[in-house]
Amino acid sequence: MKGFPSRELVESIRSRYPKGCRVELTQMDDVQAPPIGTKGAVEWVDDVGTIFVRWDNGSGLGVAYGQDHCRRIQE
Repeated sequence: MKGFPSRELVESIRSRYPKGCRVELTQMDDVQAPPIGTKGAVEWVDDVGTIFVRWDNGSGLGVAYGQDHCRRIQE
């Protein structure tokens, strides 16, 4: 990823992933990443589009915009 996402893109991410919504991890390239398929609740989205999740397994790693991926789920 080159540079930071625009303010409009960050606001779009925030609207798609509001606090409390449930997500499932689909990709994260980090040695300390939770396993793919781990679910959690969104805590907040920062100014560069990182989605901070309270993962059900206790992890707190954020989903980095442009690198990692999660999907919103209904439970």
